[in-house]
Amino acid sequence: MNKNYLIIVPLLAFVSILCNASGASLAATDAGPETMKLEAPAGKKPSKFPHKTHQESFACKDCHHAKTGGGVKSPYVEGMEVKKCVTCHNKDDMSNPQLNSFKLAAHGLCKECHKQNKDSAPTKCSGCHIK
Repeated sequence: MNKNYLIIVPLLAFVSILCNASGASLAATDAGPETMKLEAPAGKKPSKFPHKTHQESFACKDCHHAKTGGGVKSPYVEGMEVKKCVTCHNKDDMSNPQLNSFKLAAHGLCKECHKQNKDSAPTKCSGCHIK
């Protein structure tokens, strides 16, 4: 058997493993963190958000969005930069009083969905908010 074969085959296997591992790592990074701690600017009662669990059931555009130049809500599209919700949903001058804080925006999106899926989602404050 060729000595080079004994060196090249394990080396190629190792490189293949590294490439696959780094690809999986990159995909996980692009998908965002597995779990998040969501905090309102005032820092009151943060919520623990299982991001990966939600990704398994919903499309990114169900939660993430942007605003067009005219201020119209535009759903998430592949490759779009995902900014923190508090980039917009914590400003006092937002025109929609139901969304002019991160808390109101999150509750508007999350609570209604949780009510509709009460068999699999928490519906009490303590189910999401960390003590």
